[in-house]
Amino acid sequence: MIPQTLLAALDADAPLAQRHLWLMETLRWVRGDGADVIGAVARMRALLDALDADPALRQRWRAWWRVFGETVDITPLLADHGFAPRTAFLSEFGHRVRRKLLPGTPETTDLAELFNLLLPTAFDVQWIKALDTATLQRMQATLLEPDDSARWTAELMDALTYCVSQVSASGFASEVRVRMSPQAQRERAFHALPATLESLRQAVQQHGPRSPEALQAAEALTGQLDACRQAAYTVYAHLEDHGVSVGIVFRLRQLRERIVRIKVLLDCLQSEQPGRATAALLAELVQVGLDSRSIRALIAASSHLTAAKVAERSAESGEHYITRNKAEYRDMLGKAAGGGAVLGFTTWIKFALYGLSLSAFWAGFAAGLNYAASFVLIMLLHFTVATKQPAVTAPAMVAKLRDIKATGAVRRFVDEVANLFRSQVAAIVGNIGLVIPVVLLISALLHFGTGTAMIDTAKAEHTLHDLSIVGPTLFFAAFTGVLLFASSIVAGWVENWFVLHKLDSAMAHNPRFTRVLGRERAGRWAAFMRRNISGLTANISLGFMLGLTPAFAQFFGLGLDVRHVTLSAGQITAAGFALGLDVLTQPAFWGAVAAVVLVGPINLTVSFYLAFQLALRSQNISQVNRALIRAALWRRLRVAPLSFLVPPANPPEDDDTAEATPPQHG
Repeated sequence: MIPQTLLAALDADAPLAQRHLWLMETLRWVRGDGADVIGAVARMRALLDALDADPALRQRWRAWWRVFGETVDITPLLADHGFAPRTAFLSEFGHRVRRKLLPGTPETTDLAELFNLLLPTAFDVQWIKALDTATLQRMQATLLEPDDSARWTAELMDALTYCVSQVSASGFASEVRVRMSPQAQRERAFHALPATLESLRQAVQQHGPRSPEALQAAEALTGQLDACRQAAYTVYAHLEDHGVSVGIVFRLRQLRERIVRIKVLLDCLQSEQPGRATAALLAELVQVGLDSRSIRALIAASSHLTAAKVAERSAESGEHYITRNKAEYRDMLGKAAGGGAVLGFTTWIKFALYGLSLSAFWAGFAAGLNYAASFVLIMLLHFTVATKQPAVTAPAMVAKLRDIKATGAVRRFVDEVANLFRSQVAAIVGNIGLVIPVVLLISALLHFGTGTAMIDTAKAEHTLHDLSIVGPTLFFAAFTGVLLFASSIVAGWVENWFVLHKLDSAMAHNPRFTRVLGRERAGRWAAFMRRNISGLTANISLGFMLGLTPAFAQFFGLGLDVRHVTLSAGQITAAGFALGLDVLTQPAFWGAVAAVVLVGPINLTVSFYLAFQLALRSQNISQVNRALIRAALWRRLRVAPLSFLVPPANPPEDDDTAEATPPQHG
């Protein structure tokens, strides 16, 4: 039974806030514990029974409803609820944050604002959809007045006008219009939209919302909206080719949802069962309100294409780091050895910087500059750093799954995993295999030339202690893997930004550049930056993250550090030389060596896992297909384990007709 105190509080003359609080309390009673849909529907029927049984109560309700309709504006709810106040990602992000942090008030005449307080839960969607036709008809007869039907039609037309104007504005926005295909621009779908809506308005006013003329005008409007949607979809092809903008993706998403809202409003306007259509609209508005409060959903929906593009650009770079035959395997060893040699000098400079006794920030900045310069030099010399590979090779591997249903797709992916694992082994062996002798050579030259090694005894002992397996070294190695992945994300984002804003074209043709550099040199610089912007960004960002992260962590008292396998191997080598041959008998030395043995795999695993997960999401690989991939990997491990270590003598051709058999090894 409905509480008598609730019925007694129904007062049309109460202040605005009190009237709305009464409605909130009534809907809370209908909702109950939020677990029983049938019970909620039964309570709604009980409310109708109470109004039907008491004419005085029914009159009080009619008076309350009349005041409610005169004071609140329903159009914002129908047309704007769930949409961003401004079609910009950052403004909507700030709007959602404010809504989460600041409480709402029932003292408002904006029904869109009040709606979130009236129906705030997902359970409201369930019980509203569960209302049967008989109950909906009773609600219309009991709760509404006879003239409410005409007013409802007018409200729906106002909401349609507002939505159509927003769709037109989005289609005319320069950032959207210039990215449409030439055919879409010629068809001018958005230009005809206002006139099509006006035809519907006239048909509804003259013949009624469900007249043949109105139905025909609504069909024409729906067709025009579909044409607008198709024109807007051509923008995605431009974004795929010329870089993704989160702001444009957000605007297109809003446009698509506006079109969906218009169609829902049309259904509600012309449905032969208006009660059912209104309930469906109400449930849709509740769901949209819930979705519009989620910050995570906003970021995920708006940044999906950006993440996919970052993964795609990483995949393009990652193809260069995967070896598929013995010749490429030997080439990888040579490039990794070159990278190890450069990092040997990086280790020397790193220890030399300690002697400057810089403050924490400037010491970190100097270390970052050292790392960044070394990584860039390695890139320009076409050498390799092992730990930088996984973040770009994982998307390259997942790209093999783009057409996972095609014949041989899973086999090609398993082949790529084996190729990647071999490449990583070769890169680590090459890096460490040469960083150790280079550091020993530099230490020997310093010792015989100056009488001192690269570091003194105290620093050497401290280095071994810091790198010991007994301590946080392995955790620091995992954190370094996160930084390796982060550098690839920064690189992909910057390259996407570079392409989106056509900076290579600006460098080649802008008069200021051509006057200073000359046309030919400007063209060469533009081509160089277009080819290398991703690599330069990845190396520079990684270098400064490795150098500055410990400094910032020290500022906050976190004690966080980084552990890079090749640099750690070089530091242990320098410490071992400083301590002499007796170091081979010290447990601290072997504890540090054991740590480095594990640091490499941890660096690679964490970086690869994060990049792999991003790539899987960008390709929309289902859980079922992921299980299929895991099974195929385990089968390859059992059947041909050496394929993960030794390159095949005759690698299988990459086509759909190749047999799914493990490769033969020489």
